[in-house]
Amino acid sequence: MTETLPLLLEFYRDKLAMLLRHQAGARLVSQYDVNNTYQYIINREEAQLSWLAAAIAELGGSPAPQNGTDRTVSGKKADASRQVIEEDARDARAFVERWKPRVDVMLNARHAKMLRVILGETLEQERFFEQALAGRTDLLGKRGAQLAPSHGVVLPSRWMD
Repeated sequence: MTETLPLLLEFYRDKLAMLLRHQAGARLVSQYDVNNTYQYIINREEAQLSWLAAAIAELGGSPAPQNGTDRTVSGKKADASRQVIEEDARDARAFVERWKPRVDVMLNARHAKMLRVILGETLEQERFFEQALAGRTDLLGKRGAQLAPSHGVVLPSRWMD
């Protein structure tokens, strides 16, 4: 158990950094369906971090908070969105490649299973990003025949004073 807590804390920090980048990226990706997918990913990551925080607390630890992050990209809005999505696809793949070998040798089966679920969902995120880069808009499911295709963009900020 002594090696489990430091590993979970490191995994938590890595996943939290990813969540914060996705939150910042969502402000730069304005296409409606892709932004909705970012919101879905952010929601899943918040759930994953809550699982990790509970496991860390159970072992007597406390995850350290992290400040948000800004993302800057250059170019036109469409190019900037593409750049963000490409970075996030690469980051998802690198996260799984970095963590899978370490998770595979964990002795605590319950915590290893939790981390495998998170790694699986991270691969799903990579798939979403790759599909968005291919121009797909049915990332979270297909629309019914009676519904018109989505169009428009979302605002970079939800509430304005």
